[in-house]
Amino acid sequence: MPKVKIFIEKTNEYREIEASTVKEAAKKLNVNLTTVIAVKNNELVTEEEKIDGNDSIRFLSVISGG
Repeated sequence: MPKVKIFIEKTNEYREIEASTVKEAAKKLNVNLTTVIAVKNNELVTEEEKIDGNDSIRFLSVISGG
């Protein structure tokens, strides 16, 4: 399983973990996928997207308002 560096906007930090999909990474980092947008190499992706050590992964907070 590859080590992946992931940016978490909510905490403004990078974490390096072993994960092969966005969903697995979110679970290991305690990130709720209903409150973030997953971005891989500057493109929106689904939780089933495969990832590896060469990818740039970011969990960006979803902001809503009225």
